[in-house]
Amino acid sequence: MIVHIIKIKNGTIQGIHSTVYNQDYFLGVPFAQPPIGPLRFRVPQSLNSTWTSPLAAQEYSAACVGYGSDDWPYPSLSEDCLYLNIIRPSGYENEELPVAFWIHGGGLTQGSSIDQRYNMSNLVKRSVEVGKPVVGVSTNYRLSMWGFVTGEEVVESGNANLGFRDQRKALEWVGENIKAFGGDPTKVTIIGESAGALSVGMQLTAYGGRNDKLFRGAIMQSGNPINYGTFDYPPFDFLNASSLLGCNTTTTSTLDCLRALPFSTLNTFINSTLGQFSWKPIIDHDFIRGLTSIQLSRGEFVHVPIISGANSDEGTAFGPLGVNTSTDFHNLLTTRPQPVVLSPDQATKVLDAYPSNSTDGLVPTNLPASYIPPLPYGASSRRSDAYYGDVIMIAPRRKTCQVWAANNLPAYCYRFNTIPSGIPPQIGATHFQEVAFVFNNQAGLGYGYPNVSTNPFGGAPGGYFELAEVMSGAWVGFVSEGVPGEWWPRYGTGGEARNWVFDANVTGLGFVEADSWRGEGIALINKWAEEVYHR
Repeated sequence: MIVHIIKIKNGTIQGIHSTVYNQDYFLGVPFAQPPIGPLRFRVPQSLNSTWTSPLAAQEYSAACVGYGSDDWPYPSLSEDCLYLNIIRPSGYENEELPVAFWIHGGGLTQGSSIDQRYNMSNLVKRSVEVGKPVVGVSTNYRLSMWGFVTGEEVVESGNANLGFRDQRKALEWVGENIKAFGGDPTKVTIIGESAGALSVGMQLTAYGGRNDKLFRGAIMQSGNPINYGTFDYPPFDFLNASSLLGCNTTTTSTLDCLRALPFSTLNTFINSTLGQFSWKPIIDHDFIRGLTSIQLSRGEFVHVPIISGANSDEGTAFGPLGVNTSTDFHNLLTTRPQPVVLSPDQATKVLDAYPSNSTDGLVPTNLPASYIPPLPYGASSRRSDAYYGDVIMIAPRRKTCQVWAANNLPAYCYRFNTIPSGIPPQIGATHFQEVAFVFNNQAGLGYGYPNVSTNPFGGAPGGYFELAEVMSGAWVGFVSEGVPGEWWPRYGTGGEARNWVFDANVTGLGFVEADSWRGEGIALINKWAEEVYHR
C-alpha cells in the first residue's frame, strides 16, 4: 500500500493510493471546525488548530445528518460532518491541474459526498484518458434544519442558509490548500445536480453576485440560480418548533437553547416532524440578498462560463399523480402550492399554454399524443407533468441561458433525452437520470441499493456506454478548458439560442435543437417570475 503525505497549513494529510484507478485518495479531510455544541446553527468556522502527526485521510467521513432514501445505504450520519474528499490522478503531483468541485443534490434534506453514485474516480480516470487530467473534489454540507434553520433570530444573528455557507467554506479551503494536492486554485469549476445545481446557482449569486475568485466556471444539472419557489418563510415555524423542544424561554437566546439540546433529542424531533416545518433557503439580506431572478436581470452574478441543462421529462418526478381531466389539472393549479397556488384565471392561461393535444417534449417523447400513461398517472398527466417540469426546472434553465447570452457570456445548454435501463416509458428521461452518464459510472456503482436492478446501464445497449464517455468527456473538457467540445454550440440570442440534446438512441448520440420548444408555456412561466411566483 502506497501512502501519500501532503503538507497543508494545519498539518500533514496522509492519503492512500488506488492501484485499480492509479489515483491518490484523500478522504474525509476537514475543512471547518465541527458544527457541534456552541457551533451548532452557526456559520462554519475555519479550522483553528494544527496537528503534529499525519492526519489519516483514507476513509470517508460520516455524512451530514439527512432524512431520506439517499442516506439509507450510509448509516454513518453525524453533526460532525464538514469534510471533503480529493481524488487526483497519480503522476501529476507536481502539476497544477484544473479542479472539478462536486456539490451533491437531495433537496437540501438528504445526500452526501460519500454516496457512491458520486464517486469521482471514473470521471478523473476519463480526464486522463482524454488528455485533460483534473483533480476531483466532493464536499458535505449541513442539511434540513441543521443547515437551513429559519426564523427572525436566525436572520438577525447572521446564521441563515448555513448549508450554502458550508459549501462556500469548502471552496475557500480549496482555494487555500488545493495546490498542495496538485490542483490549481484559479481553475476551479463548481458542479451540482438538482439541489446541488441550485447550490451552484446560489454561489453564483451569493452576496449580491460578489466575485470572490473561488471558481472560474459552473455546471448546473437540473437546477439554476433562478428558482420559482418562494424564499419567504413562516416565522411561526421556528417559534413553534422551539416551543415543542422546550426552548420558548424569553430569558436567553432560543438558538442557544437549541444548541444545548442533546443531538438525539433534536434529531428525533426533526425526523418525526418532516414536512411539518419549512427548513429551507431564505432571503437573509446577506448571503441571499433578494430574488435571484431580479439579480440576474441586473447582471448581479459571477460572470463565468456555465453549462446549464435539464432532462426532457423532469415533470414526472415533480408532477402530481391521478390527473385524468382538464378539470383535475385546473383544480391542482388553484389548490396545490407547487410552487404557488394560481388564481382561476392564471390556471386557465396555463391550460391554454399546455394543450391536451401537444406532443412537444411530453412524456414519453417517442410515443404519440394518443398514448395514455397507466395508472396511477392519469390520462392528462403528460400535460400536467410538462407544466410542473417546466416551472420547477426547465423554464428557469431557459431563462438562465438567456441571461448569460444577453450578457455575452459563454453558456452551453442541454437537454438530456435518454431513458436509462429499467425506467418505464411513463416516467421517461426524468430527474437525476443524467448523473450516471456524467460520472461515467458504467458499473452502476452506488445503484445497487436496495437491489442491483437499479443499475442505469444494466442490460443497456452499447450507445448508452458511449454516451457516458461523451458526456463525462464534455464535462472534463469544460473543467479543463471552459469549452465542452466543438460540436456543442454556445448558447446565443434570438435564433442562436440552441441546446445540445444528449440522446443515446440517435446517430452521433445527440443533435442540436433550437431552444424554442414548448415556447408559449415556458414564456408564460418566465413572464410570471416576480408577479406570480414570488408574490
